[in-house]
Amino acid sequence: MVALYLLLAFAAGTVLPFQAGLNAELARWLHSPVRAAFVSFVVGTIALLVLSVLVWRPLPSGARLAHTPWWVWIGGLLGAFYVAGSIVTAPRLGAATLIALVVAGQSLASLLIDQYGWVGFPEKHVNPGRVVGMALVLAGVALVRIF
Repeated sequence: MVALYLLLAFAAGTVLPFQAGLNAELARWLHSPVRAAFVSFVVGTIALLVLSVLVWRPLPSGARLAHTPWWVWIGGLLGAFYVAGSIVTAPRLGAATLIALVVAGQSLASLLIDQYGWVGFPEKHVNPGRVVGMALVLAGVALVRIF
């Protein structure tokens, strides 16, 4: 089962540079990165609506929703920031540099999230191996950008 999750994570990563490029092209055609991000989210919303109908589950009660922490609702805002940011930066940086920087940002944030057990993740403290791994990620960003 772990292999399936690894494959799914890898596949999700492979679509990011395509998404950034497609959305940047859409922005060029629409003359607006914000409109392109909006269209991207509308198309994604329709796809998720169809998928949610196919894998139907009852909605949680209002009482359950009322007790959710405020911060669980901002994932869509973070997604909008990522999509808009990649639309603006992709044509200027190129796919490899953009994604290298995205991976570096994700890696640094992930170290902090794991260190402190934020947003529902179990604590997994920073250790020398993780620090070396992060240094290699940053070295990779530098190499991709330079060459």
